[in-house]
Amino acid sequence: MEISIINIGNSKGFRLPKTILERYHISDKMEMILEKGQIVLRPITEPRKGWDKAFQKMHENGDDSLLLDDVFDDENFEEWS
Repeated sequence: MEISIINIGNSKGFRLPKTILERYHISDKMEMILEKGQIVLRPITEPRKGWDKAFQKMHENGDDSLLLDDVFDDENFEEWS
């Protein structure tokens, strides 16, 4: 795809079509990687985005209990002394 470089104040930039932004889930920020002879643009993802709300909902529903005990019956803490 060929795109034009445009003036933005004292800098230069380019516009990405809306279809590209939607296809690659680009919203606010991108990572720019400079490699030999090329520039790579990569969307910045937030893999844990929304977890705080999900954890709050789990707590409200009582779904946040431990699946395994913190301490097992056969553990010997003396050997750690």
